[in-house]
Amino acid sequence: MRINGVTIDDTFAEAFPMKGTRLVVTADTPHWVQAAVVTMTGFATSVIACGCEAAVERVLDPEETPDGRPGAAVLLFAISRDELAKQVARRVGQCVMTAHGSACYAGQHEGKPIPLGDGLRYFGDGWQIAKRIGGRRYWRIPVMDGEFLCEATTAVTEGVGGGNFFILGADREAARAAAEAAVVAIRAVPGAILPFPGGVVRSGSKIGGKYKGMIASTNTAYCPTLRGVVPSLLPEGVESVLELVIDGMTPDAVRAAMRAGIGAVVSMGSAAGVVAVTAGNYGGKLGRHQFHLHEVMA
Repeated sequence: MRINGVTIDDTFAEAFPMKGTRLVVTADTPHWVQAAVVTMTGFATSVIACGCEAAVERVLDPEETPDGRPGAAVLLFAISRDELAKQVARRVGQCVMTAHGSACYAGQHEGKPIPLGDGLRYFGDGWQIAKRIGGRRYWRIPVMDGEFLCEATTAVTEGVGGGNFFILGADREAARAAAEAAVVAIRAVPGAILPFPGGVVRSGSKIGGKYKGMIASTNTAYCPTLRGVVPSLLPEGVESVLELVIDGMTPDAVRAAMRAGIGAVVSMGSAAGVVAVTAGNYGGKLGRHQFHLHEVMA
């Protein structure tokens, strides 16, 4: 398949089941919303080392939030419900409750519940107050600038982690420009996030490595500087590769995000230095979900 001079490899991205939830964070001003969610989603790029994968899904207008204030929706994913509950409690407690004027709400209500305010309420030292509004339970926890309002629980759903595609560029500038265009397109897709810095990964990995205890190591087949030293999957003319990793609340969300991102890449065309688009997989042996690029782009 070729679109606008860019080759789309006949391969698939292999993704994995994960547990996911959506939280809504609000504050008095957009600045404090940003401060809370940036801190909460820090060091949350890969479950290999971070415990969870998380990022802002989208910024919310005041009319879209439960309390009519500026807000943002955040998606968090982990390998198990218990690990997700642990990460939610730590990140909301340390990064949202500490942010000036903040509040935190469940962003979804279908699925098995995990504690949100139900765990954080103990910080109130006995002065916390439970309120039930519209069938939902909330905790009012006293803090030094007033109170932290937090919904009692949030729901966990069956998510998808590790949807991906690689951009093969003629040089670093071409790959970066294409990746940045893809990030903009993907961030407009509901239910999907890009957990890595700026939405992009340069240090793509393979399973295992030559050193004992390494779960993952550099993806040598796509490293331009190793061409001619190790078996390479890079066509001639490719000097830079960037990967976009996508997590989604549903397989359809991941598929839509991949289509939007790849569409943005190929719209730049070969004239902009984009050589090809491919994806990472493990031969279909590990991940339950397969996103075939030709089907995605059809």
